[in-house]
Amino acid sequence: MTILQVANLRYGFAGGTLFRDVTFSLAAGERASLVAPNGAGKSTLLRCIMKEIEPEEGTVVIRKEAKIGYYRQSHEVKPIGDVLGAFLSGFGKIVALRDALEAAQHAAHDGAEESLNRLARLHDQWIIEGGDSLEHKVASIALQLGFSDADLARPVASLSGGERGRLSLGTILAQEPDFLLLDEPTNHLDLDTIGWLEGYLKGFKGAVLLVSHDRAFLDATTNHTFELGTRGLRSYPLAYSDYIEAREEDLAREEAMKERQDAFVAKTEDFIRRNIAGQKTKMAQGRRKMLEKLDRIDGPEDVWNKAERVAFRFVPAARSGDIVLEANGLAAARGGRPLFSGVDLLIRRGERIGIVGPNGAGKSTLLKLLAGRGHSEDLGAVKRGTNLQEGYFDQHLGEINTARTAVEEVRSVRGDFTPEKAREYLARFRFWGDDALRSTAGFSGGERSRLALAKMLLEPKNLLFLDEPTNHLDIPAAEILEEALVGFDGTVLLVSHDRRFLETVTTRLVIVRDGHVDIFPGGYADFVATKERQKAEAEARAAEERAALEKAKRKSLAPPSDKAKPTGNYEDNKAKSRDREKKQRRLKEVEQLVESGEAQLATLREDLKQDPGGDWAKVATMAKEEQALAARVEQLLEEWATLAEELA
Repeated sequence: MTILQVANLRYGFAGGTLFRDVTFSLAAGERASLVAPNGAGKSTLLRCIMKEIEPEEGTVVIRKEAKIGYYRQSHEVKPIGDVLGAFLSGFGKIVALRDALEAAQHAAHDGAEESLNRLARLHDQWIIEGGDSLEHKVASIALQLGFSDADLARPVASLSGGERGRLSLGTILAQEPDFLLLDEPTNHLDLDTIGWLEGYLKGFKGAVLLVSHDRAFLDATTNHTFELGTRGLRSYPLAYSDYIEAREEDLAREEAMKERQDAFVAKTEDFIRRNIAGQKTKMAQGRRKMLEKLDRIDGPEDVWNKAERVAFRFVPAARSGDIVLEANGLAAARGGRPLFSGVDLLIRRGERIGIVGPNGAGKSTLLKLLAGRGHSEDLGAVKRGTNLQEGYFDQHLGEINTARTAVEEVRSVRGDFTPEKAREYLARFRFWGDDALRSTAGFSGGERSRLALAKMLLEPKNLLFLDEPTNHLDIPAAEILEEALVGFDGTVLLVSHDRRFLETVTTRLVIVRDGHVDIFPGGYADFVATKERQKAEAEARAAEERAALEKAKRKSLAPPSDKAKPTGNYEDNKAKSRDREKKQRRLKEVEQLVESGEAQLATLREDLKQDPGGDWAKVATMAKEEQALAARVEQLLEEWATLAEELA
């Protein structure tokens, strides 16, 4: 069933065309990625689909009854209410009922029968409408996105930017939409949460259109790839890695077609020039008319070609000592919560160490301690090696002064650069023309990341600290940075949740989790292979244990030999008799529990009618106890009726 149809969409600004002739459709079960370099218009196309902005031409049709979930990069969550309320915000009726229930609980403090009856009615309606089950579902999604039960009561205004991003994603998934548009959904997720989201999307029954620069995530979640260019959309029924290979073949074939046509045109034009005034003039005139009618082939549009012109080249630096860093007894806590303690780490020249773990575990904190940027209350010591030239990349891009232009930022590090020299240098990082003269306050996240890397590479470095360096980079820039780091002569410590980046770059891992820091003596690819092998071995052991238990069970249930075998009727009758006696005992127990429960209910209801003496919290507690006890008595009565019927 088709959910989305886009036909001949065109959008431009400032007299230019961002994209045109964009046509595609999506059906339920299709999960497509929209890929292109930064600035190509991916987010703009999503906004056109959502009709937040009007295209110059074309149409967008979404199935009328389809429920849409749209996750924006800006994750605009209103800073009002608590986290649970935000998760439920897509369910207007449930939210209204929840608010009414809370108001009724406060009103029930007066102890009036009418107030208590209203509280009971609203509570029953809450159960009937599925509010309770919805809260459980939302709590499960929240937990997978890194929110604890205690976090559900936190004010939204107290959340960090990353937490608001995860909250926004959770509010969308909780609504169970038919069509998901996700713009960079993994930007604020750790490796564990990305893995959970991959599983969620694989099982999603609706249609998905997502934008992401995480290549491993694209491979794991999508079965279609749409490449956005200025001339239109290339569509491939393939995951990202397979699309990369297929597009290379297409570009080569299209280039060959263009070359063949150009050669034919050149040959024909040469014939016309030589014969237009000679004996073969009619033939020349005929060929001229043919050329005029010829449908000229444009050269293939390679959208990645321009993006690949980034040059992350390291300035040659002095050789550091063999021992770069020696950390002993590192410990840190933030907000009164211990992150890690007793961390010992020896780092040698040439190592590329990846620091991984869940959000909030302390990865960036550990990186800062190793870089000498920790808090004064942090514990432990870091002995630095000889001849170090250090560089630090901050994931929050705090090194960028938004009051300056890109040229001024470069010259703040290299005062010997003329403005022309600075612009020439910035062109290596895809800042062309007047881009270098723009204020950095108006830069996108990707532009700021490239500028921060450009500043860091202006001076010789032999020790790099990189905190989420690929977060805002597009795929070509991330791949070029990978190549540069693999060929880097110095030492690298980095924090990242980009699995393909970690696989390519790292030689050793530091895993920060649950207050512990473990060292893995291999890169991320080795780590994943080891985890998969351990999982397979554990599953094999579990299967063997289940088989052994099943064998023992079958042996214990095997019939005795013919000599000692009692008659079947005797055993059956004996089992039935035991079962009946058991039910009769339970029936008596239930009768006693019902009597006791009804007596307690009568007492509670009488107490609720009394003057509370101003203790309204006690009244609210008693009202909740009354509701829970009434429900329990109802369950017991149902059980009593079932047992009585079976015994009859």
